[in-house]
Amino acid sequence: METFENLVRAEFTPKNTYLNTASSALLPARTVAALQDAARLRAEGRSLDPLFADVEACRAAYARLAGVPVERVAAGATAALHTSLIAASLPPGAEVLTVEDDFTSVLNPFHTRGDLKVRAVPLERLAGSVRPGTALVAVSAAQSADGRIADLPALREAARAHGARTYVDFSQAAGWLPADAGAFDYSVSITYKWLLGPHGAAFLVVPEDLGDLAPVQASWVAAEHPWASCYGPVAELAHSARRFDSSPALFTYVGLRASLELVEEIGVDAVRAHDLALADRFRAGLANLGRTAVPAPGSPIVSVPGLGGLQAELAEAGIQVSNRAGHLRASFHLYNTADDVDRLLEALSG
Repeated sequence: METFENLVRAEFTPKNTYLNTASSALLPARTVAALQDAARLRAEGRSLDPLFADVEACRAAYARLAGVPVERVAAGATAALHTSLIAASLPPGAEVLTVEDDFTSVLNPFHTRGDLKVRAVPLERLAGSVRPGTALVAVSAAQSADGRIADLPALREAARAHGARTYVDFSQAAGWLPADAGAFDYSVSITYKWLLGPHGAAFLVVPEDLGDLAPVQASWVAAEHPWASCYGPVAELAHSARRFDSSPALFTYVGLRASLELVEEIGVDAVRAHDLALADRFRAGLANLGRTAVPAPGSPIVSVPGLGGLQAELAEAGIQVSNRAGHLRASFHLYNTADDVDRLLEALSG
């Protein structure tokens, strides 16, 4: 097996200091090649059947990363689409417990229902705020704005004690945080951040009993026999989570298959160790500059209050970061090195 360093060097050739994985990741070379092959296949008029096979390969790979049977995984396009499916399943008046300023895709579908009781609390008070009558708790495993990690074990126990269902968004965590998606009723993840895929794919994990979800968006791909269900109402929905699929963006899944193969080849534990070492180096360097990041131990996302306005200036200097809620947000992944961290720290010290 190739070494970590050799694999990364072969797959990534950034032309700048890219510290913005929390927005979107760089694409590996193998993913770019797969996308080019798919475009050529379509341009030449060849069969698209292999592209549909890539969707199933991606579903299986995500199931392995999430630690669940493949039958529990639905394939779609966005986290918000999957959140909408869950929101549609709740009875009028149901209470949904959320976190203040969580990512909009985790929250807004519950608000747009108009007949749900949506309650928001600070992240650190989430588990303690579950109460009798709470129907669902929805939270990101890692907060998009600042990288803070939810106490998921405490949430799981609190929800179990009060009979509430749980919905966890792993979009900012899948690929570096070991996931036990089976411990929650529902979970979701897009795939263009730490999973290194193109935009346009997302996975939903549901319970074995399908979680009382109504397949309100079901099309022919949600049928037990999709190619025999292209016309008229679907006679038999898929017996698995595939009944919640939406028509896949085929090119996206072609690229994603290559990306997920790389993530599995390197391993989540190795990714986590690499990414967190760089984040800790950045936090230590900030402290030497008299700056304090938002406390988010164990996260590769580092948010520095008050410095978000430097984003444009840093971009001109070839350093890509984000401005989130006035904070400078840096995020670290495979293609980053200690030199990248030091370059950002040097720019901030000037």
